[in-house]
Amino acid sequence: MKNSAISERKNHAISRGVGMTTQIYADRAENSEIWDVEGRRYIDFAGGIAVVNTGHRHPKVIEAVKAQLDRFTHTCHQVVPYENYVHLAERLNAMLPGRFEKKTIFATTGAEAVENAVKIARHATGRQAVIAFTGAFHGRTFMGMALTGKVQPYKAGFGAMPGDVFHAPFPVELHGVSVADSLAALDKLFKADVDPARVAAIILEPVQGEGGFYEAPRDFVSALRRICDQHGILLIADEVQTGFARTGKMFAMEHHDVAPDITTMAKSLAGGFPLSAVTGRAELMDSPNPGGLGGTYAGNPLGIAAAHAVLDVIEEEKLCERAETLGSRLKQRLVSLRDDVPEIVEIRGPGFMNAVEFNDATKKLPSPEFANAVRLKALDKGLILLTCGVYANVIRFLAPITIQDNVMTEALDILEASIREARTA
Repeated sequence: MKNSAISERKNHAISRGVGMTTQIYADRAENSEIWDVEGRRYIDFAGGIAVVNTGHRHPKVIEAVKAQLDRFTHTCHQVVPYENYVHLAERLNAMLPGRFEKKTIFATTGAEAVENAVKIARHATGRQAVIAFTGAFHGRTFMGMALTGKVQPYKAGFGAMPGDVFHAPFPVELHGVSVADSLAALDKLFKADVDPARVAAIILEPVQGEGGFYEAPRDFVSALRRICDQHGILLIADEVQTGFARTGKMFAMEHHDVAPDITTMAKSLAGGFPLSAVTGRAELMDSPNPGGLGGTYAGNPLGIAAAHAVLDVIEEEKLCERAETLGSRLKQRLVSLRDDVPEIVEIRGPGFMNAVEFNDATKKLPSPEFANAVRLKALDKGLILLTCGVYANVIRFLAPITIQDNVMTEALDILEASIREARTA
């Protein structure tokens, strides 16, 4: 079987709206490695877009899912509930930042988690408006698109977005937007476009994902908390991509001195199985009437079983600490290239949620061409990378935190060679 033959079939069978970063078709995967249908091995620095923090097919995750398969695969929790759903909610309630009583619901995707968080915020506050930030990514459903702060490819051509969604600039010093600028724009938004008394929630990613892996400054997050408290607005943290040890903490908001009112989670929660969650203040989570939240597949038993195993693995294998170690290794290697590669304009990211941003050699203009050249050269050498950012000039690194040390070294060597070769292309 050839990748090219499957790709040709794909072109005839699947909508072109489903974008694909590579044209390699997976046959099997283990920890940080993927083998395609032609038998070629790749090192996975995409991780299913931050889904397999605990690696592909972690033995404990697979064992937990197999055990659940032998019991039942679906009853719909809203019809015939199951104890491990309750237990996982208890674990997340105890784990999330905030010294207040919490409650949790489960869904299937990150977009669903965001949709439910907005529903809960609107119901609990009796308000309609929601504020998000430029560069944000919150999903491809209509509310997710409305909240997302990037037009191409997510909003273009899909018509009118849901109303009462507003955007403020996310502070990115590299692109000339300071914390003061962002807060001033938010104040102007309150004066010119939306009464803060109508705002149900402000939603932010503690580290922007698709937007470019820009970390929210501590003083910015603290200021948002003060603004929310002043106006009775809820603060929603979208931890879909940042959660579960990726940033060196279980959740990225733990890097800050404030707690969100509501947190959304998905991706690495269940180690490759579809599961998402919303956890928040108990009184907020209890606001909707019974039946107002949920879904047929919400909290699927296999995903719940996998999530319990994921939480165990993160604790037992000390993956928060390992994320710091791996991120330091990656950033040190990139720093060592700066003198020889003037296109590197910034290296950043907490824990093992890291990115490198490229401009042209003068450092004046973003260079998506250079970033893509690095990605393609790395892929040719057997390393899977992802680009991101509003200008598509950022490479983000999302390898499993369980990656073997020798494979990490091999990946760093490929990355360095690819960056150096991109300069001479």
